[in-house]
Amino acid sequence: MGTIKLSELSTRAPKDLDKAATKKETEAILEELDELQNLLFAEGKHSVLIVIQGMDGSGKDGVIRNVLGNMNPQGVTVKSYKAPTAEELSHDFLWRIHHHAPAKGMIQVFNRSHYEDILVTRVHKWCDDETAKKRMNAINDFEQLIQEHNNTHILKFYLHISPEEQHERLSERMKDPAKMWKYNEKDFEEAKLWDVYMEMYEDCFNNCDKPAWTIVPADQNWYKEYIIGSQLRDLLKGLNMQFPGMKK
Repeated sequence: MGTIKLSELSTRAPKDLDKAATKKETEAILEELDELQNLLFAEGKHSVLIVIQGMDGSGKDGVIRNVLGNMNPQGVTVKSYKAPTAEELSHDFLWRIHHHAPAKGMIQVFNRSHYEDILVTRVHKWCDDETAKKRMNAINDFEQLIQEHNNTHILKFYLHISPEEQHERLSERMKDPAKMWKYNEKDFEEAKLWDVYMEMYEDCFNNCDKPAWTIVPADQNWYKEYIIGSQLRDLLKGLNMQFPGMKK
């Protein structure tokens, strides 16, 4: 993949894409995913790590709920990464990550991830460029390790939202009782650093690209869910899994 420039990529679905037809197709994909996840769990030979990154308000929680929420909870786990605890800070930055790498048969979702340590830390200048480069190399080694030694398949998604849509969604959290629990006044302060975040994300995409990132237009939830559901479905189908026979 060439150099990614987020400003050149749309945050919306193609104009000629039929919303109703796409939502119907997504429903069929989710039914397939339910069966495929059951097969993944039963066979126990592969694991999947789904990394979801995005600015505040890009819809990380919603896509996890709507794409993965109907699967067997025994086979899907979600880990949300927030600011490191004192214990986590006393270890290397990947210490808290490796513990949650998926076991064979499992789908593990990271809601934010190890990439926060080369994103928010650089935006706020808690991490210099030299340290960030070393961390990128460590991330690449970590991802290569779990792919080669645990049959882990990695899907990395960046939810690409526009600043205008983000502002609208953050503002809704002050008005909608169902969303007020998500409100954090710091989100608006972080939004002021948009351009710096975009620069750091682009550097991340271009230096940690094995496997490559999928930039998901995220202004419309129905299209975002279609893209992520489709990629996960295609990955699982491509594994040519089979149910194991009776144990002897």
